[in-house]
Amino acid sequence: MTSPATPPPPPEHPFTGQPVGSRKPVLAVKIENTAAGRPQMGLRSADLVYVEQVEGGLTRLMAIFSSKIPEKVGPVRSARISDLHLLPMFGRPALAYSGVQTKMVPLVREAPLFDVSDSSKPGAYFRQPGRVAPYNLFADTAKLLAGAPKASRAKDIGLTFGDAPEGGTPKKSFSVKYPAAQFTFTWSAAQKRWLVAQDGKKNMAAEGGQLGAPTIVVQYAKTTRSEFHDFTGSYTPLIQTTGKGKAVVLRDGKAYKAKWSRSSEKAGTEFTTEDGRPMAFSRGQVWIVLAAPRPVQP
Repeated sequence: MTSPATPPPPPEHPFTGQPVGSRKPVLAVKIENTAAGRPQMGLRSADLVYVEQVEGGLTRLMAIFSSKIPEKVGPVRSARISDLHLLPMFGRPALAYSGVQTKMVPLVREAPLFDVSDSSKPGAYFRQPGRVAPYNLFADTAKLLAGAPKASRAKDIGLTFGDAPEGGTPKKSFSVKYPAAQFTFTWSAAQKRWLVAQDGKKNMAAEGGQLGAPTIVVQYAKTTRSEFHDFTGSYTPLIQTTGKGKAVVLRDGKAYKAKWSRSSEKAGTEFTTEDGRPMAFSRGQVWIVLAAPRPVQP
């Protein structure tokens, strides 16, 4: 008598490499990232966290949720032109944000996304007590997704997960500088994560604990001046996330020199080792830090 066949393991989630029973819709949320907006809520549940340069050399985050959805997320802030070039790789996701520059309004309407901003779905947003405007606008994620019932489900965006490749340079910490901000990622062997600090202070989650991820990707992407400006007259950076470039991948206490390529806006971003093999990430949350090119010396 033969034993029943072992059931196959659940498929991996394309954003985290972790087992998942089903593919859920994709929700992208623009989140404040200055000291006035921290600690942020909901980031611990994100599959992917993108760091983007904005006006004045500061940064803003775009969190991508699918496998895990927190109840609340915020502070929610405005979208940028770089978002519209990055999001098509997810199909037609839901995008939560609070306002855009006037010239961007028609571009958002034409973009392949579901607008669940505070002006489109005001009932999904609320003011969080104990916070000061404009850093007190938060969103109910269930209501956001209810406003985008046809949002694309998670799909392959080019990422590979698995055992670490050979090589790599042991690193205790790695820093990324922007004109007006600096991130430092410090390896915690106990937590098996890179812990996030900004401008010399730990990035704490509103739910408790320090933010961090098993994999940090520093993707060096050409950054130019766009035609857009904020209300102070500062130009809005345009981050070019299609094409090719260099990267540094942090995982397991090591830094790996890598390359990235994205053939079109609808295509995913593939990361490879210097010799062209797929660059495998650790399973779990991934931070993708979009930084201006510079010599890559992990």
